[in-house]
Parts: sequence; structure tokens; C-alpha cells
Amino acid sequence: MATKEDYQIMQICAKETYPVRHPVLRTGKPIETCAFNGDDLPSTMHIGLFYKNTIVGVASFMKTNNNQFSKQLQYQLRGMAILETFQGKGLGKLVLNYGEALLKNKDTELIWCNARTAAVNFYKRRGYKITGTPFNIAEIGEHYTMYKVL
Repeated sequence: MATKEDYQIMQICAKETYPVRHPVLRTGKPIETCAFNGDDLPSTMHIGLFYKNTIVGVASFMKTNNNQFSKQLQYQLRGMAILETFQGKGLGKLVLNYGEALLKNKDTELIWCNARTAAVNFYKRRGYKITGTPFNIAEIGEHYTMYKVL
């Protein structure tokens, strides 16, 4: 049985997120839909979680301000995903904690995301709060804007 010590977390490049983004977040869509605006900006950070040298989880953090928040230094969490066979093992928490720690070291004041309805409770358990009302992202589904002050 795998333990947390069997996993490695590190910063990766945008294209390295695709093997997880595609099956989890862009199922049935062309691989090109895994590329997000801002992926290749120098301020963007991509986190990869590896099990036996195979990527199984990802998250991207983009320096993007949301006008709903007054904090100056904000990052948007995008494309957070864990491969289905690895879900439910606390690995999403590992990835998120790692990213949050990196952002704290950059004096980031706030992290925000557009969370899928199915992920809202995951983020709530990690201290994120909902702001506003649910909204729909075309071809993806209902989302909530959530945030966490660091």
C-alpha cells in the first residue's frame, strides 16, 4: 500500500500537466483544450505530483487579479486535478498545500479559483470560502468563485 512518502511533488512546465488535465478536466475534448491562457507566463507556477515517476496530480497558479477582491497580490488556482484512480487518498490536499506554501513565500495575499460544484467541499475543508452565486462555464458546467486569504 502506498504511503505519502511514495509521492514526489515538484514544479513542472505547462505541457507536463496535460496527462492529468486531459482525462480529468477535458474528457472527450481535444488535447489542445488543456492549454490555458497564461500557462507559459514567467509568473505562472505548475505543480506536479508523481507516483513512481508517473504524474498523477497537477495544479497551476497564475498571477491573476479578480476584481471581486481588494488584495493586491492574487493568484488564481487553475486546472487542479488528480487522476481518478488516485482520488480519495488525500493527494489533492498535498498538491494544494505545496502550492500555497510556494505562494506564501512570494508574499501572495489571496488565492482564488473557479471551483466546479463537485469540488466545492474539497476547497471548503481547506479554508476556501465561496463568494457570489454559481455560474456556468460553457461546455464544462456549474462553478463557484472561491478564495482563501493567506
